[in-house]
Amino acid sequence: MVRWYHLIMTAYGFWLPNDPRGSWSDFVGSWELYKFGPATKTSEKRSLARDAHDVARRLAAKKALKYPPVRFDAVQRRLVADGFARAIAESEYKVHACCVGHDHAHLVMARHSRTIEQIATHLKSRATMALTREGVHPLRSFGNPMPTPWVAGAWSVFVNDPAQLTAAVRYVERHPIKEGLPAQQWGFLSAI
Repeated sequence: MVRWYHLIMTAYGFWLPNDPRGSWSDFVGSWELYKFGPATKTSEKRSLARDAHDVARRLAAKKALKYPPVRFDAVQRRLVADGFARAIAESEYKVHACCVGHDHAHLVMARHSRTIEQIATHLKSRATMALTREGVHPLRSFGNPMPTPWVAGAWSVFVNDPAQLTAAVRYVERHPIKEGLPAQQWGFLSAI
């Protein structure tokens, strides 16, 4: 039985549907991007980030995106977390760990009456509102309405026992350091 989730939400341009390492996408919706190959659908649940691949091809494909890949700066990361805090307060989500990186966010949270997909949509919506309200939406120069800074959907890992929960929380707590960011501690976290 699923008791917790490790939720990963990625910013626009973080992981392309035809990434040479594989992706969870069924199709490539942009002709400019499709020129770099079809979707690389995989059923792999482990992280593919460190797999060997053609880095030059991946970076060239990112240049073909409609908008530049989103990279959150320090102010934007704080505002993303502020948006998460609002969503958490509104729906009483129990979040045990959270980090907001340059181009994605991780949360470890308890199961809720909402689906994890609904929760991800709520969190991203509030984060986007916070960025927009403060005038620092990363794609603000690309029209009105602004494109979302997030990709559709999210990736979630089911966490079923306390040992898995502890490992997931530790992973998320250490993740900012892996990205060269300071450790993060947010006021909306709940004790395990």
